Amino acid sequence: MLRPSDSVVRAITMDGAFRVITALTTDTVRGAVAVQAATGTTAQRLGELITGAILVREAMAPTLRVQAIVKGAAGRGTLVADSHPDGTSRGLVNLGKGAEGSAVEIGGGSLLQVMRTLPSGMLHQGVVEIPAEGGISGGLMTYMQESEQVVSMIAVATLLGADGVGASGGYLVQLLPEVERGPLMVMTERLKEFERLDDVLAHEGASADVLLEELLYGMPFSRLDDSPLSFSCRCSELRVMSTLASLPRSDIEEMVEDGKVLDIRCDYCGKDYQVSPTKLRSLLTTS
Repeated sequence: MLRPSDSVVRAITMDGAFRVITALTTDTVRGAVAVQAATGTTAQRLGELITGAILVREAMAPTLRVQAIVKGAAGRGTLVADSHPDGTSRGLVNLGKGAEGSAVEIGGGSLLQVMRTLPSGMLHQGVVEIPAEGGISGGLMTYMQESEQVVSMIAVATLLGADGVGASGGYLVQLLPEVERGPLMVMTERLKEFERLDDVLAHEGASADVLLEELLYGMPFSRLDDSPLSFSCRCSELRVMSTLASLPRSDIEEMVEDGKVLDIRCDYCGKDYQVSPTKLRSLLTTS
């Protein structure tokens, strides 16, 4: 039996009460966790943040980029998740010097910052404190309520096994204006059963569609569409050169005179780029 691939599925209940988005992100999270060499709680929280960034993007800006950042309590450690409209995502872990083996603390002063691109090209940014209880899921719901003014129920989970990430995924249920008391009570009770999202993801054959069907069991719904998800970094030599070109001309001249090859590593994927003095010199003609 082939294991389901990562994807996100969008649906709406036939009564117009709820918009639902479900996502399986196992391979996406595995890719990010492996590159960042994250383990334990750090790997779990990074996976949940990546899943959350995907869900927020799908709900608020499906054709634009969303970046989510968790800043640990007392400024201890940072997690970053990037989700792009082509379905690719990546993550970053920064525990700080001398903090190897520790984890980014959630709750009690930890912050969630979400930035998403607007159609105008400007950035919409919101910062909320992550509740002491509820973890990444609680932080995401707080963000949607306070910054986006959208009532949503969100749950994300990353399961760890002996070999690393075993499964990862989540859902977002958005209350629409047409929701009435009856359907709301049914959904509220239904979501109580999903407080342990881990149990659903742990089942063999778990997928975004399976999660959707379980979540809306007995509730007529229309499946709108789906799209694939994957781990990928957007770094390239062109982006590296563009970043260097933004430096002051005097800095570029100094590096050219130094005559050494620059070794630049992407923090997101670990890919190395070498920039020769000749390439640096070419920037001086366009700076």
